[in-house]
Amino acid sequence: MTSQRKMTGKKKLGYCFGIFTESLCYNMFYTYYLTFLNEIVGIKPSYSSIIIFISIVWDAVTDPIIGNYTDKAGVDKKRIMKISILPLAVFFVLAWTSIGAGFASQAPKIILYTLISMGIWIFYTMYSIPYYAIVAEITEDYDERTDIRSLSSLLNAVCVGLGNILPALVPTVAILLGKKYESNSYAVIAGLISVLAIVLGFICCKSLDGIYVPKKLQQGEPKPKLDIISTFSSFKDILKLKPTKWFLLFVFFFLAMSSMIQSNLTYMVIDCIGMEYDTGIVFVIISLVVSMAATVPIVEKIAKKKDRRFACLVFLSLVFVLEIIIKILGLDFTVGSFKIMCIISPAVLGISTGTFWTLFYSMGYDLVELNEFKTGERKESTITALPQLIQKFGSAFGILMAGQLLTLYGYDSSNDISGKESLFTKVTDPKIINGMENISTIIPAVILGISIICLIIYPMTRKRFEALMVQLEKKRKGEEYNTEGFEKIL
Repeated sequence: MTSQRKMTGKKKLGYCFGIFTESLCYNMFYTYYLTFLNEIVGIKPSYSSIIIFISIVWDAVTDPIIGNYTDKAGVDKKRIMKISILPLAVFFVLAWTSIGAGFASQAPKIILYTLISMGIWIFYTMYSIPYYAIVAEITEDYDERTDIRSLSSLLNAVCVGLGNILPALVPTVAILLGKKYESNSYAVIAGLISVLAIVLGFICCKSLDGIYVPKKLQQGEPKPKLDIISTFSSFKDILKLKPTKWFLLFVFFFLAMSSMIQSNLTYMVIDCIGMEYDTGIVFVIISLVVSMAATVPIVEKIAKKKDRRFACLVFLSLVFVLEIIIKILGLDFTVGSFKIMCIISPAVLGISTGTFWTLFYSMGYDLVELNEFKTGERKESTITALPQLIQKFGSAFGILMAGQLLTLYGYDSSNDISGKESLFTKVTDPKIINGMENISTIIPAVILGISIICLIIYPMTRKRFEALMVQLEKKRKGEEYNTEGFEKIL
């Protein structure tokens, strides 16, 4: 049974600052890395997307191993977080340098940036798995978990803003650096983001003092170690839980949808909407951040009044309809002379991401108590790692599809002279422009539709969770218990 420690408002805020460490890196990577590899390093889009796919799949593979390890008695989740922060920052800066731009062939560029990207994601996983899992250890309260994740999502809106707005300043930084160093403008921005990530990551770890206590080794228990066999065994138990498969499918298809749109933002602004990059990206990011921030409190209120699944279904269904409408109108649609889609399209993405990140982790936490009821064991990190594994596969799939579709529609920047941010030039081929529009609208809408169907089938509701908790408390005390009211989640 989890030991309950009341989190004060100050402690909650300190913990939630930790979202900056993972989200700043995450958002800059997912929004700009495909473009960076294409335009600055000079890698073909089909190969760039494979680099990102491999690195994220590597991250997904390490998720369960790290999750299973940090669930073991004797492992301090907070210490694992601290260890990972500095290496994450170093690899993140390296990933955005143009050291590979001068290579004549594609192969060394691909190898170099694949290895660096893998370095980012291993330390990202070491930080993010314990960071998210700790909440399930600190509190079992349905609404408090939603409260914590909602505050975290509000701060995440700021992270999305910084993670997208700061890289949008790359052309300005390039001018300041001069022609000789302009290709490393992204590295300067990555350095600023890394400093923020380091400072706020350590503040988060400090806030956990007094409310998080690592699980202690029992007498005679062996010291914890990385164990692939026990990892698979733990995952096998969790996958046997009836709600798990539908939850994981929901996560996979949602992340495939959102990462596809996010990785295509630069091309959407320049080629589909038809705006200058400097101006258009500002409108896009502000709209994205404001819509996320506005969505979070509304989603939280509905989730508390009804439940998390219902709130998620309402908002994602709205997004599905809006994406289809945007495709019908076209991303170049104007009101007067203003290209209104630079506000509407990112706002729709903001509604979906604001909804998902407010509810995603707290929905996963519910599986902790279900697994305890069935097996007698609590697996907070493993149950956090499994959806993250699927999340990474979904994100990697979305970016891979975006890169492959760009190539399929005929886009290729590899013949350009790489290393200059000014290469963000407008495409004139209607076939390529239409393809880029599809990557930001109708194709993601179809993928989101599949995600919504999985969520409809997902059986975990507030009513069933509360019925589960009543019987779990009886089971913990050795009293007689039953499964009345939550049979559908067993």
